[in-house]
Amino acid sequence: MTQQDGYAPPLLDPAVLERLRDELDDDDSVWKVFVEAFIAQMPLRLQRVRLALTTGDQAGAMDAVLSLKTSSQMVGAERLAALASDLEQALRGDARAEDPAVVLPQLAADHLRRIKQCAQRTIYVLQDHLRQGQ
Repeated sequence: MTQQDGYAPPLLDPAVLERLRDELDDDDSVWKVFVEAFIAQMPLRLQRVRLALTTGDQAGAMDAVLSLKTSSQMVGAERLAALASDLEQALRGDARAEDPAVVLPQLAADHLRRIKQCAQRTIYVLQDHLRQGQ
């Protein structure tokens, strides 16, 4: 994500939501259901990431973080997708070279708080977007 470089992507890219709406032929009910499902599934997605990391399940952690990243990208949750991508890169790097039972809980400590906070802020923005009907 390069927050270390001073750049943080926006919480939400409305252009992605517009593209999604266009792909669904401007059917607001389907678009809204899709976004609402993303919001509803967020606690489960975060729980899967946390559980896999804290138990040292490398394959499960990769699957969970990729699910979080991909679903975030699909609704335009740019910052959340970037944080998930950061965690993915850490899983592909250090976690492969060292004992997962040691490294993955450390990755949880290093990444989960920011991801959870960002997820909550993203949910607020998406809910507001839904209320405004945009």
